[in-house]
Amino acid sequence: MSENLEAYYGLPQEVQFCKRCVISNQRPASAVELKHKKDSKKTTMNLDEEGVCDACRVAENKEQIDWKDREEKLLQLLDKYRSNDGSYDCLVPGSGGKDSAYQAHVLKYKYGMNPLTITWPPILYTDYGYKNWKNWIDSGFDNISFNRNGKVMKLLTRLSIENLFHPFQTFMLGQKNLAPKLAAKYGISLIFYGENEAEYGNPIADTSTSLRDKSFYSYKHLDDVFLAGLSLRELREKYNIDYKDVTSFLPPTEQELAGSDIQVHYLGYYLKWTPQEVYYYAVENTGFKARPFRTQGTYSKYNSIDDKIDDLHYYTTFIKFGLGRATYDASQEIRNNHITREEGVALVNRFDGEFPDRYFEEIMDYIELDSEKFHQLADEFRSPHLWAKNASGEWKLRHNVAGSGLED
Repeated sequence: MSENLEAYYGLPQEVQFCKRCVISNQRPASAVELKHKKDSKKTTMNLDEEGVCDACRVAENKEQIDWKDREEKLLQLLDKYRSNDGSYDCLVPGSGGKDSAYQAHVLKYKYGMNPLTITWPPILYTDYGYKNWKNWIDSGFDNISFNRNGKVMKLLTRLSIENLFHPFQTFMLGQKNLAPKLAAKYGISLIFYGENEAEYGNPIADTSTSLRDKSFYSYKHLDDVFLAGLSLRELREKYNIDYKDVTSFLPPTEQELAGSDIQVHYLGYYLKWTPQEVYYYAVENTGFKARPFRTQGTYSKYNSIDDKIDDLHYYTTFIKFGLGRATYDASQEIRNNHITREEGVALVNRFDGEFPDRYFEEIMDYIELDSEKFHQLADEFRSPHLWAKNASGEWKLRHNVAGSGLED
């Protein structure tokens, strides 16, 4: 039946699940956030002729990589930029999560670099997220925490929900765009992020280089820029938000970057990246602590726990793409041979799509969005080819990885 129904967001009409992990072909690849509009079409997870997703193939290929050779290449890169006068020689963006804590600590204490850490703070810090950030800095790092215009942050977060059902966009914009601007300001040419997005579903070809594509952190013309799905002109005319109010959310222009030697690298290209091992390292070396309780929507306690809006973000991916937080967590753990696919299916079946009510009302109050309006939006953003109501009037997925969907 679903083959004749509309598929929103350019998603594949037929839902297919990877035969190795629990992800589906509905998973969108990372996109340039500044071009994100309501009618944007997604590039989605590729499944090959054997029914295996690109992320699983990337995990498979990692086992064939000569990691000693990759580390030698890292050392050559670091030696090229290493400072001898005490100045900062690389920049590590992060909010104090396990990944940024690991990156900064390894670069400084294993490889002898002098990183400047920078933070675009979460929209609403969790108590333990803030403590992890403090512990990270107290483990031996200088840090710049950029506190942007709170009024604009709230408005853009609300609008990103209303227009895109994407509550995390404002945080993602800062995480991607602040680093190259501050690097240029401080004369730092080397920026490090963690693992390549291809490890979770971007095209395999993205793993052929350590560099991040400049289109993700630069732009040519203001007319090409959209925030919360709206042009800068619409923001000015409808909400009285001027260009000067949103500059902190924007990356440098291509022209500004043209005169610099700024490079954005993935540390995971050079060092084998396993999230669980990164977590253990951060616990031992930077005082990182997991949540004291299970994260709603999944079974884990230590992934993406800095922001109270994290849980809501993954709930919206469940609504739009039929993929919740347990799917993302289980798929990654299957690829790293920490759980079986059978166990992953059971975890997804139990936790995916759980409504994150712990911080929900606080978030709605903060961004001044009526909670009933949010639920209304959730129904509007459900793609017809993914969702239908059962005999009791409840929304259910037409297809799920357990094979128990309404049309399975």
